Amino acid sequence: MANTAFPLQRVDLGPVIASRRLWRQPRLLCQVEPDLSQLIDGVEPDIPTLGTEGAGYRFQSVSQAMADRLPDELPGLLPGARQDFPRYYVDLRPGFDAYMAQFSGKTRSTLRRKARKLAAHDGGALDIRSFHRPDEIDTFFQAALPLSARTYQDRLLDAGLPDDPQFRRKAEALARADAVRAWVMYVHGAAAAYLYLPVTGRTLRYDYLGYDPALANLSVGTVLQMHALEQVMAEKKFDWFDFTSGDGAHKRLFATGHVDCSTIILLRPGLANRAALLSGQIIDRAAQHGAGWAKRWGLDARLRKALRR
Repeated sequence: MANTAFPLQRVDLGPVIASRRLWRQPRLLCQVEPDLSQLIDGVEPDIPTLGTEGAGYRFQSVSQAMADRLPDELPGLLPGARQDFPRYYVDLRPGFDAYMAQFSGKTRSTLRRKARKLAAHDGGALDIRSFHRPDEIDTFFQAALPLSARTYQDRLLDAGLPDDPQFRRKAEALARADAVRAWVMYVHGAAAAYLYLPVTGRTLRYDYLGYDPALANLSVGTVLQMHALEQVMAEKKFDWFDFTSGDGAHKRLFATGHVDCSTIILLRPGLANRAALLSGQIIDRAAQHGAGWAKRWGLDARLRKALRR
């Protein structure tokens, strides 16, 4: 196992339906999350001792084999619902030409067409600017933060680009160490999409992507993703692009591989923690049941759109 320190983090356990958090249930948890290279190499992180301040653990995107053992290895804690998913990644080492060659001819044509369509909409050329250096980070935040505030990830999940001094200082420190890559796409001079990737070793981590929902039909996020991959492959400094936890069509499209992972929460016993876990399980079951009926009646897409407003 890898000996890594994992600090306590405030985690909201409130249930989510169709990307909308119903209510908040914050807990201070020790979050254990291996990096992608560890997962690919089959190296598991150590389980740190839970201090008196921590309400439990969140094992984020660990191997499924490790998740299988956790309830037995930590028998005094209450396990919550477990999520299994592929953790997608892009192998950056072969280069962009080889990467594009993996796609079918139809997919390559579609990606190029999306870029041409967006360029034509904006006067004939794409306007994508990089913000990697320390003197550029402030400009990145000035452009990206107002855009992030309009995304449903920010409004409903508090998962947009953080707007706080501590995060800004961390971003500036990463830029001084050449350990962050960030871009903003502009359409008609206004920020339309952003991408923020911190660097760990030789891995780029897909931490924050946002785009103007009014421009979704122009595929601004997809075009920005392709531009970023081409640029980082040209640098030849990185081995992996880590899409982190969770499934999604965007990740499936661009990935070259995946590791089967799980996320599971284990809390200290107690009435409040039991209630938090139970409420989440009840909501999840109700959501699954309702989603089945909505899909049967052809209302699933309409319902998701309504809940994101």
